[in-house]
Amino acid sequence: MKTLVIAEKPSVAQDIVRALTPVAGKFDKHDDHFENDQYVVTSAVGHLVEIAAPEEFDVKRGKWSFAHLPVLPPYFELKPIDKTKSRLSAVVRLVKRKDVTRLINACDAGREGELIFRLIEQYAGGLKNGSYQGLGKPVQRLWLQSMTPAAIREGFEHLRTNEQMLGLADAARSRSEADWMVGINGTRAMTAFNSRDGGFFLTTVGRVQTPTLSIVVEREEKIRAHRSRDYWEIHASFLAEAGEYPGKWFDPNFKKPTGDDADAELRADRVWNQREALAIAEAVRGKAASVKEESKPTTQASGLLYDLTSLQREANGRFGFSAKTTLQLAQSLYERHKALTYPRTDSRALPEDYLPTVKQTFEMLAGSGMKHLAPHAKTAIDNNYIRPSKRIFDNSKVSDHFAIIPTLQAPSGLSEAEQKLYDLVVRRFLAVFFPSAEFTVTTRITSAVGHHFKTEGKVLVKPGWMAVYGKEAAEDVTDAKEGDKGQNLVPVREGETVRTESVDPKGLKTKPPARYSEATLLGAMEGAGKLVDDDELREAMQEKGLGTPATRAAIIEGLLTEKYMFREGREIIPTAKAFQLMTLLRGLGVEELSKAELTGEWEYKLAQMEHGKLSRAAFMGEIAAMTERMVKKAKEYDRDTIPGNYATLSTACPNCGGVVKENYRRYTCTGSDGNSEGCGFSFGKSPAGRTFEPEEAEQLLRDKKIGPLEGFRSKAGWPFVAEIVIKYNEDDKNWKLEFDFGDDKKGEETGELVDFTGSESLGRCPKCGGAVHEHGSNYVCERAVPTLAQPTPTCDFKSGKIILQQPVAREQMSKLLETGKTDLLDKFVSMRTRRAFKAFLAWDKEAGKVNFEFAPSKFPPRKTAAGAPAKAAPARKAAAKAAPAKKAPAKKAAATKAPRKTTTATGKQPSSALAAVIGEGAVSRPEVVKKLWDYIKANGLQDAKDKRRVNADAKLRPVFGKDQVTMFEIAGIVGQHLS
Repeated sequence: MKTLVIAEKPSVAQDIVRALTPVAGKFDKHDDHFENDQYVVTSAVGHLVEIAAPEEFDVKRGKWSFAHLPVLPPYFELKPIDKTKSRLSAVVRLVKRKDVTRLINACDAGREGELIFRLIEQYAGGLKNGSYQGLGKPVQRLWLQSMTPAAIREGFEHLRTNEQMLGLADAARSRSEADWMVGINGTRAMTAFNSRDGGFFLTTVGRVQTPTLSIVVEREEKIRAHRSRDYWEIHASFLAEAGEYPGKWFDPNFKKPTGDDADAELRADRVWNQREALAIAEAVRGKAASVKEESKPTTQASGLLYDLTSLQREANGRFGFSAKTTLQLAQSLYERHKALTYPRTDSRALPEDYLPTVKQTFEMLAGSGMKHLAPHAKTAIDNNYIRPSKRIFDNSKVSDHFAIIPTLQAPSGLSEAEQKLYDLVVRRFLAVFFPSAEFTVTTRITSAVGHHFKTEGKVLVKPGWMAVYGKEAAEDVTDAKEGDKGQNLVPVREGETVRTESVDPKGLKTKPPARYSEATLLGAMEGAGKLVDDDELREAMQEKGLGTPATRAAIIEGLLTEKYMFREGREIIPTAKAFQLMTLLRGLGVEELSKAELTGEWEYKLAQMEHGKLSRAAFMGEIAAMTERMVKKAKEYDRDTIPGNYATLSTACPNCGGVVKENYRRYTCTGSDGNSEGCGFSFGKSPAGRTFEPEEAEQLLRDKKIGPLEGFRSKAGWPFVAEIVIKYNEDDKNWKLEFDFGDDKKGEETGELVDFTGSESLGRCPKCGGAVHEHGSNYVCERAVPTLAQPTPTCDFKSGKIILQQPVAREQMSKLLETGKTDLLDKFVSMRTRRAFKAFLAWDKEAGKVNFEFAPSKFPPRKTAAGAPAKAAPARKAAAKAAPAKKAPAKKAAATKAPRKTTTATGKQPSSALAAVIGEGAVSRPEVVKKLWDYIKANGLQDAKDKRRVNADAKLRPVFGKDQVTMFEIAGIVGQHLS
């Protein structure tokens, strides 16, 4: 009779086998398990089973309508996760073996580890009378917080009983089912509400996703509401016998305001009146001053070891890595290179028995060939720095996993990004054992005619752990680079009188709060419990936050994918769709979905369940009631719009000249006074599920067209890209919004002549040398369509403006025509797999059309069974909507020319106003746009509140014709200045 041990990951199964071998005998290795006379050891690879509504309760048709909501199945079925089906089959086969009479759950020590094992065991037992009973084999729990062989053997000597774990198992299953019920019903109800005027407007919500989005939206609302105020700082320079030193005026009697209405912008060193600032400067200029000084030693310890969230934040701040990228790199260093410990952890401490392993790791680093790290490891060993410390080794601070540290294996063959992340982890690992850095901090108060100036100096005395960071040390010293802080001050004798050499009142403006980056958003998610007012709920969330370290990156990526947010540089900015969702939740009275308190309440109740103080049935009953209430409020809401903060467009109604205003669903004419019913003109805010930004709605109304835009969804839910136009409808005597898919074939078939007068050429046709222009949904050669100059087409060059959902900008097509291929484009979506992929668009001379060209693989070619490299796959010749079916007359394709420079013959002359910004000489439109943006960014002209707006300076005002334009207008303005 044997005992089956199920670990969560293959690496843990191997650790268990190594630990048990000395006491239980040698194990034989099989494809999916290890086995000896006493034990069979296997593992999952994370979750192998997921919950789903039973077939008879699962809504397939009509699931986006209120008719079938709420979906509250009496029980949940278990179904295999597709990508790990084979692993599940192998584990279930072992569970069902007749000689296996006992099971040990060796999954990670926490709620999720408990759930992984329970779902596998119940799935193996099958569904009986509406519930999963398991196989009835005795179950015990291995609870590990350290993975040393001694700790594993001790864990096997103190196995927990199944009864001890039932509370945790109930909490795990309840959390999973509650998330399903709220996510599925919330998403379907909000989608049904937003789609009931027609079309399909997917509106996803979730317990973690929506409060995270709310954090970003609330910050953006504060930025938009911020009104900049003028203030002054008074900076002085004082002359002592030993030299000059700076100082900044401050009010020694200032007290920071408190209370809800407190003005957070008040500071001790700010003067809010220019006259007062000038008076202070005039009063002290050239005057004698007395000095009081206090110096004291201080220390600064290294940061704690990394958990996943702190590693993601640091990597985002230092290298600009997204949370998703950092997780992928850390996972690769763990799985592929075996160089880091398990990364999906929320712990920043190590188990108390891990000191010997740490010493071995230092010895490995000291003896490795890593010259930038080895000397520091050797220093730590030689000086006996590796000692027990509660700050580093603390079992009470170790959860399912311990902190991320290097393993005993020195890595090789790392990519540049992997090397950066590995170095980051190793330096922190080394630094945490080094002594604290020591400083002397000097605070100097200089007083002149009753006014006080503060100077702070901070001098590094002993670098301690900062030696590990070398040249980076200065960046890690708090306040080291903040103007008058961090300097080594010139000395002043006791009782010495100094003279005020110069005084400069600096006029400044208050700034709105900074937008979130991924680093700061991860921090906000981790610390979301602090936002909760209720003491019990805040306590329950203290160590949880929103999401887990393993899921936060996916939550952020999901919000980006669903177009609730977008990245601009390192900033994360919410879209109109995000504001619309928050308006909807507030208007329907279900704003609990957007609050961190919901997670706090769940965590509090799940903790009670773990300790037997709340039943699973009671908790799930509350979740069902909450779900029904949420659906009911959305279903029964009967007003035309939802109250909110809506925009008024500056462009008048095209039908009657009235004022066009935004409401929850539409932009609509409100008459000449802006308060009546208007003429009936309106257009939807979210055609095909994509919400217009206010700037886009403005452009659409002004230009009567916009696009191509991405992010639309068909009624079947498939994404697509399209242009949108507003056209006059004779039947209704009004203007209507329509999708424009560029039906330019009609003209070609009827022989109607195409007029390219006034159209700017993108470059020369690679087939015949003719000029290539925009035409409908394509870029076409002027000789490929009937024109006045050539009624009968003689060329067939054509390439789509949108290819597999990837918009191809004019600049990219110009680049293809000039150099032979575009930049690497990353938003193509396969028609077969629906997956996104990256590729270049390139002119294929042999095929005579535009084709995809893929970047070379980072990985070496696979070996065949005989050991030889596999044959290269044939080059893909999928035409990028290039040549039509008919063959053109046989003609030798023009030889590929070297990239051309823009000349007087091929380019256009800028106006004098434009030339003052970009310089004289012939230019193409793409060159102008690039030079303009270089100028805008170099001079910081993007609006601080909305980076899609550009403020005009003295040079740009004659070009723009006004003080501010949106980024969407620039391309159109450029054309007016080229001739």
